[in-house]
Amino acid sequence: MSDVFVSYKAEDKRRVRPLVEALEVDGYSVWWDEQIGGGAAWRQAIETELNAAKCVIVAWSKRSVGSNGTFVQDEAARAQQRHVYVPVTIDKVNVPLGFGEMQALSLTGWKGDRSDPRYQAVLAAVRRVGGESVGATPRRTQQTQLSRRAVVGGGAVATAAIAGGGAWMFFRPGTLDASDSIAVLPFANLSRDPGQAYFSDGIAEELRSALARLAGLTVVGRTSSELVRNDDAATAARKLNVANILTGSVRQSPSTIRIAAQLIDGSNGVESWSQSYDRSPGDSILIQTDIAESVARALSITIGAAARRAISVGGTQNPAAQKLFFQALEATRRGDKQALQQAILFADAAIRLDPKYADALAHKALFTNGYASTFASDVPELFRMRAEAMKTAKVALRLAPDLASGHRALAEIHRVLLELGPAIREYRRALELAPGDSGTLGDYAFVVGALGNGGEAVRLSDQAISLDPLNVNSYFTRFFVLMTAGRSEEAVKFSQEIERSKPHLFNWPEGVAYALIVQNKIAEAESYQEKAPPDHYNRLVNASVILARTGRSDDISAVVGRMRKLYGDAASFQYGQIYAQSGDKDRAFVALDRALEIRDSGLVRVKTDPYMEPLRSDPRYQILLKKLNFPA
Repeated sequence: MSDVFVSYKAEDKRRVRPLVEALEVDGYSVWWDEQIGGGAAWRQAIETELNAAKCVIVAWSKRSVGSNGTFVQDEAARAQQRHVYVPVTIDKVNVPLGFGEMQALSLTGWKGDRSDPRYQAVLAAVRRVGGESVGATPRRTQQTQLSRRAVVGGGAVATAAIAGGGAWMFFRPGTLDASDSIAVLPFANLSRDPGQAYFSDGIAEELRSALARLAGLTVVGRTSSELVRNDDAATAARKLNVANILTGSVRQSPSTIRIAAQLIDGSNGVESWSQSYDRSPGDSILIQTDIAESVARALSITIGAAARRAISVGGTQNPAAQKLFFQALEATRRGDKQALQQAILFADAAIRLDPKYADALAHKALFTNGYASTFASDVPELFRMRAEAMKTAKVALRLAPDLASGHRALAEIHRVLLELGPAIREYRRALELAPGDSGTLGDYAFVVGALGNGGEAVRLSDQAISLDPLNVNSYFTRFFVLMTAGRSEEAVKFSQEIERSKPHLFNWPEGVAYALIVQNKIAEAESYQEKAPPDHYNRLVNASVILARTGRSDDISAVVGRMRKLYGDAASFQYGQIYAQSGDKDRAFVALDRALEIRDSGLVRVKTDPYMEPLRSDPRYQILLKKLNFPA
């Protein structure tokens, strides 16, 4: 069950989302009912979670205190009975009679800044009600589900969306050209049904992807764009360091769809272009194309035949198929096992309606590969799903050879299969087709750094940060590539400055411990170890290395035993790290050979990982590299 249950009026969902995301960043599992449907199962799920949560936050608003807020009031009453009630106000309202025994904490006008004293007061209340000491060490920033297969991957870390705002202060690499940069904010869902938000978000993501394919235009990534969804245009432009903001709204009814879009000059908030479309629901795809072309023209980008093809490549003319694809994208936001399964099912349904929907096929390949790497139950299932993902990606590219998402999917599959030559070719092609894709840049930087080209990897990671300045993944990638470049002191300094100035963008304490251990700063490393989850695989590896370096090698077997219980063979590369550092070369190579046998993509790091250093003078190390056949 979840740590925190959030009770709110359905119409306030978007206003409550920043609170949910901030709590998740602070390490709490949060249950709110945006993902479930109606009927008896819905009511049963609510009651089960409400009765089990350690803390219940009730969001009092103009809607929830009114006559239509009885459901919220009932949930508040149950929370009071269980003594787990934390009231917050998101409007200037009086809490209903009977619920004012505890002073309500005001979050009116709060946009998601976790350093805001108002949020800190809510966080303190959650800790107190949940039975944690007020002075306890804050929980570790949560990552999206990371299971055994993600450990195998050793690749770019998947993280939950990070709530909060502001660009980084320590370091501002490769700032975007002010004349040709744009952020597409999530479009507001003005439909009566809050459950239609996936569609308005999907429209924005389609526009973001289409514009990113246009030469001469730099587009900020999805994560950062969505984190400023509640800001005005000028504030969003300042946080993201862009010149232009595209925003809009979607209103649907059974007979009509209305899409309004505005291009706003980020320096002064003045509209550069705007248009409203009232069409039949089936015309939404044509509207998207028209918006993309109009924005490009407004920014003085020439729209010729090639640009028009780039805007629409891999898409569909079937609005029902596109809706299903949008639902697939929405499902992946949760990142858990059920979410990925649901995303694959939605993608399959879209493809059944339009078998030539190449973008849906490419994303299905990404979803399938991600599921395999994170949740496959055994090695045969892992191999089967990776093969299925490869086949799907190739179909997408046969249908649309110039589809960036198809090339990225193929690159990711090749990477986890340790086929780094083909992976690099596909990453490069994806970036040729969509040079502003921060996710692809980060993934490519990871591989380039692992192969030993540290300077190029740092440049790529800097570019990814410029394109997605509120995305924690970009910052972790920069830390990682500094480590692969042998710049551990710089990696620690960078991490500590991010931790100090923008703590919402720091979530790799076990990584800093790793860098400090490499420098033999054991006491400092142990302080960072304590900030990481006890069973995080890198924390366990670090713990074993500390034991080896402090003369307690006999205790390593207990740590390895715990890892085997948690991760099984999926952590074979990590066992190789431990045995290398403890001086047991024979067992290290046995573990690495097993890693190669199961295509443990942690082996991508074998050339540059400092923990591998004791093995590099052994002839078996060169044999391993030869088998891996990494490109020079």
